[in-house]
Amino acid sequence: MPSFRDRFLTPQVARAITSPSAILVTAAGASAAILLGLNPIGIVLVGAGAFTARVLGSVPRNSVRPRISPGSLVEPWQSLMKGILDARKRYGAALRGMQAGPLKERLGELGERLESGVDEAWTIAQAGNQLTLGRRQISSETISAELQQAQSAAHTERSDQTIQALQAQLSAAQRLDLTIGDTYDQLRLLDARIDELVTRTVELSVSQASTDDLGGLGGLGVEVDSIVNDMEALRQAVEETQGNTPKGEEPGEPQLGTSSGSV
Repeated sequence: MPSFRDRFLTPQVARAITSPSAILVTAAGASAAILLGLNPIGIVLVGAGAFTARVLGSVPRNSVRPRISPGSLVEPWQSLMKGILDARKRYGAALRGMQAGPLKERLGELGERLESGVDEAWTIAQAGNQLTLGRRQISSETISAELQQAQSAAHTERSDQTIQALQAQLSAAQRLDLTIGDTYDQLRLLDARIDELVTRTVELSVSQASTDDLGGLGGLGVEVDSIVNDMEALRQAVEETQGNTPKGEEPGEPQLGTSSGSV
């Protein structure tokens, strides 16, 4: 776990110290102190306090990253998560092979942002894994056979209730198939985008002539932000879908759109 010193001595904090916003915050604090009629010492203290708050606010949080264990997942989530971790590993290898300079520093920052996307992917894969395990407990073939038998029997009030219950079970299975399939398809697309991002990074690391030239990034920062934002949106959608399923009741309608087939 990084110490406070390690988290303080980072480019992010260095930029905050020299940024125009830090100067403006300090000036605003001093101006407020003057309006309050404080003496010169008080003005200095208020300004320094505003500056300190601005800088400390930029210190990265000492958060503990989740332990990612693809082996605990069933297929297809296990293979998908292994692919994402492999992409992360290749990104790190490309970064370590670069010479020190602004370009490597910027790619390092993008790598930290990408780590958040990997964490989101792990949460999504775990949720998809639970949905898949739940779906395996529902035998559509058995339910369909029971439904056909109930429909061919003499109709009574009790048999009608049985038919409705069996139809509800089939509908629940279909909704799970749609949710699982859509979640997998979206996560697989994001995995492909991460692979493309890593490939571009590797190409940049071996072809960039100057480590001071940031122009060769070619929109990598925008793409990283887009991937992470889409990961967050997918994770929230999965959580909302699971949250709409009260304990002991059928799954609610999937909130992730539609997809054909099951995974």
